[in-house]
Amino acid sequence: MTTPNKTPPGADPKQLERTGTVREIGSQAVWSLSSCKPGFGVDQLRDDNLETYWQSDGSQPHLVNIQFRRKTTVKTLCIYADYKSDESYTPSKISVRVGNNFHNLQEIRQLELVEPSGWIHVPLTDTHKKPIRTFMIQIAVLANHQNGRDTHMRQIKVYTPVEESSIGKFPRCTTIDFMMYRSIRTLFVISTVSGRKWISLVHGHTEL
Repeated sequence: MTTPNKTPPGADPKQLERTGTVREIGSQAVWSLSSCKPGFGVDQLRDDNLETYWQSDGSQPHLVNIQFRRKTTVKTLCIYADYKSDESYTPSKISVRVGNNFHNLQEIRQLELVEPSGWIHVPLTDTHKKPIRTFMIQIAVLANHQNGRDTHMRQIKVYTPVEESSIGKFPRCTTIDFMMYRSIRTLFVISTVSGRKWISLVHGHTEL
């Protein structure tokens, strides 16, 4: 019997943020949990500290609910799990669901994890490989390693793509030729002669 390969860790999400292509939007959402041990709840999931964690305190599945006030584009979820520290509390099967509310959630990803120790990147895309738009994300822990009852998650981050401005794609023009012409203003004057409309070009200069 072959042993499954361990889940490889993904890059630190801070590296994604430094590229300028994504932005973390977890603070824009309302977070709730199916259960938690006192002192091990949402605050610990969102405190940027890998030493703290959410610990569930109830029956499976264990749920993390992320609800936005308006429909939001989401590209990636990043989840930090640490099998070396958490052992039987570490998730082994996770379902990611999206929808407008609790009543119409649909599963879009299911992950099988093998002793993960690090960041797990979960792309959230539609059938056309575009980031999803949703009001709600639910992360469901369906099973833990070693048949553990309760679960630990150390951090969850939610990323939206940063759209480039079309203006920002053009370099700033500073050549001498450009500077000569940058102040030209062209006016289109429409006049009527013998019942027909004519367009004339009138050139003027103004400092931009």
